Amino acid sequence: MRTARRILAVGITAVLLAAGCTDPAGPDGETPVQLLLFGAPEELAAYRTLVTAYERARPGGRVQSVEASDRADLITRLATSIAGGEPPDVFLMNYRFYGQFAAKGAIEPLDERLRSSTVVKAADLYPTAVEAFRWRGQQLCMPQNVSSLAVYFNRDLFARYGVPEPKSGWTWNDMVAAAAALTRDANGVAVVGTETEGTRQRVATYGLGVEPSIIRLAPFVWSNGGEIVDNPLRPTRFTLDTAESREALRNLVDLRRRYGVVPTDEEVEAEADEPRFVNGRLAMLLSSRRSTTTFRTIKSFDWDVAPLPIYDRQVGILHSDAYCITRGSRNKDAAWRFVEYAMSAEGQRIIAATGRTVPSNMDASRSAAFLDPTVPPRRARVFLDAIPTVRAMPTVSTWPEIEDVVAGLLENALYRGDDLDTVVREIDQQTRPLFARAENP
Repeated sequence: MRTARRILAVGITAVLLAAGCTDPAGPDGETPVQLLLFGAPEELAAYRTLVTAYERARPGGRVQSVEASDRADLITRLATSIAGGEPPDVFLMNYRFYGQFAAKGAIEPLDERLRSSTVVKAADLYPTAVEAFRWRGQQLCMPQNVSSLAVYFNRDLFARYGVPEPKSGWTWNDMVAAAAALTRDANGVAVVGTETEGTRQRVATYGLGVEPSIIRLAPFVWSNGGEIVDNPLRPTRFTLDTAESREALRNLVDLRRRYGVVPTDEEVEAEADEPRFVNGRLAMLLSSRRSTTTFRTIKSFDWDVAPLPIYDRQVGILHSDAYCITRGSRNKDAAWRFVEYAMSAEGQRIIAATGRTVPSNMDASRSAAFLDPTVPPRRARVFLDAIPTVRAMPTVSTWPEIEDVVAGLLENALYRGDDLDTVVREIDQQTRPLFARAENP
């Protein structure tokens, strides 16, 4: 069985983080700031737009993008370069993964710089995102976005098959019913239920795409009144054995095992959910704001976003990335100047206009740069409406390992049909040791 799926990414420029690889100083003597990040090609293009704007706004200021191939590659590069004494100056990382570096003291605290800044103030930012990057009382990183999980949907497919578009307050069962109505063969005939050998039509368009991961399961557990861990700040174990958690887990697995509205494992390996949506072969996809840059390349159909469906109440999950300056950087002042610009209202509007982020700057999030109805998604306010409901995942130092273990077991449940009692037990047994050696924020 394959391991947890990664966000598709392309390293456009191969830049090694090793001694001697930094470009020489520019004419004014300022050494380029090394920025380590990863993303899909359209995401990387968005950050290049920001870098270009910064370099124009600050003559002589230079930023060199170091583009990792995926999240695992970014973490490996960062860890290796820090151990070797030649870290990048700045890296962009999700709050779920920075704890391992925070625990090692590898990130430069930003409290003093933030207090003295005339460009960016903590009060200008959404508190939920700011708090996600506080570690033991210190502000370690500056959150550039405050995204949440949403449902991207193909409006043309909904209209073609007469399925009502999703709206605020729709339920999990509403989503499953819509997905079933939109799962069709090449002739447009509805395909119902899971496959029976030799009797099921070949699916041409699936109703829904969702990765089997803890970050996709969590908001539905919370919406159902459950919890995913015993203590969000100092977790020692998962609590997927409760009735509320098990119901949400069972319903996630049923999307494939009972209803057949999500692609099979083999189909996802052949064509991942994002390109399947782009190609018009997926009616809905659960994803964060980061998919918007890719989906804006779509010319063949109309699409939009809807809020997550609910069980008992609306609950979202925080998706937030931040700029972190490494403690070992030899270029901290220049690194802060870039971070300060990226976090300013101007910088936030520039990156928001590319579609990549839900700005963490509150004024920028309400500006036309983000809410412009002439570019998709037209209902961008869905992301803003979700902010008061979002909850953060734990940020313990071993969380990346924990998340990968759970993803593999959830994949087995969704695609292979592993017994849920066994899956829940295995998740508990395999992750308890990882929680036990975790350092907490």
